[in-house]
Amino acid sequence: MSRTRVDTPPTGATMPTTVLVTGATGWLGRHTLDALAGHSGLRVIAAARDASRVPPAHTAQARIGDLTDPTYRHTVVQGVDVLIHAGTWSSFWGHASHERSLFLEPSIDLIDRAVEAGVGRIVLASTIAIGTPARAGATVAAADAPVARGYWPHLDAMVAVEQHARGAAGTGPGSTTVVSARLGHFVGPGLSLGLVSALVPRLRTRMVPWVDRGSARMPLIDGTDLGRAMALAALAPGIEGYVPIPIVGAEQPTSREAISHIAELANVPRPVYSVPTRAAFGFAALMERLHPVLPGTSPFLTRALVHVGLDWHSDPATARELLGFEARVDWRDAVAASVADRRALGFPWPELTQRPTQPLDWVSAPQLPSGRPSPSVHTRRSTS
Repeated sequence: MSRTRVDTPPTGATMPTTVLVTGATGWLGRHTLDALAGHSGLRVIAAARDASRVPPAHTAQARIGDLTDPTYRHTVVQGVDVLIHAGTWSSFWGHASHERSLFLEPSIDLIDRAVEAGVGRIVLASTIAIGTPARAGATVAAADAPVARGYWPHLDAMVAVEQHARGAAGTGPGSTTVVSARLGHFVGPGLSLGLVSALVPRLRTRMVPWVDRGSARMPLIDGTDLGRAMALAALAPGIEGYVPIPIVGAEQPTSREAISHIAELANVPRPVYSVPTRAAFGFAALMERLHPVLPGTSPFLTRALVHVGLDWHSDPATARELLGFEARVDWRDAVAASVADRRALGFPWPELTQRPTQPLDWVSAPQLPSGRPSPSVHTRRSTS
């Protein structure tokens, strides 16, 4: 594989490259559209359910529809050179049936329809937490195999989607390339379900402990950097077949550093005691089981939140070498912007699940729409 550094799309093409972005009105999708606007020679199409939420610059090229509709999935990829699949439905706990019908089935079929239509490249919005956590002092392997966990249906659905995409790579009339962008943990303003929004209200209860003394590394990354990375993953030359690429910042703080910084900025208590990872998973499982009889729309703690807090320290070298990508926004500045954004809203207690009626805008089934058996999934990632 050629490892070419590039900050601009390939030149010499006589026709503009057509890039389709699903989930175009979501947090990641909007950042991706903004980043694509900085490249010339592109025709960018926004795919979304709600026309009123499409950014004005993309209204004329928008393709409006629902990714759960098989007809829409077939038509939306026609005439497309690159598909950036940033649309998702997700939850940080349970909801396996929704994950199957609203995310897994549509995503797998969308990949198949894109390959069938001759799309040359598919960029998937995946997660850095899809494989195996790093050992102390080490980093997660760039091409780490995805692992279904059984306790987080969204993560397991993402594993199935990535495995399916790997099998589809190199097939179809366009010999489709697949880039799995394994994104770090989202931070930045405008994010209703992220580290800061989930953590600050819980810190106020004084019930949040350190896990393993806060030693795990946290690959935090700002939305503008994420958008740039997705655009470069769509356009960088010299990539073929199936390629997973971690998208993380150069500096990845420990959870103690990150949480302490968040607590200081939000003027809430820091954790005062520590528990081992196994105990954190056990307490989270108990909170999930007790949720039906406890107040609130979501459990106080879920195993997915514990999973995200494991050590996902990753080397940014692969993204630098293949995409020419390096994060520009310091994690402290991104966290500060997140805290300011949530403070303006009063630090509301966020739901850990999208409502089923919400657009698939973000990043399992008996039968796929085509009638083929679906890949096996133990149970069901929300945004990092």
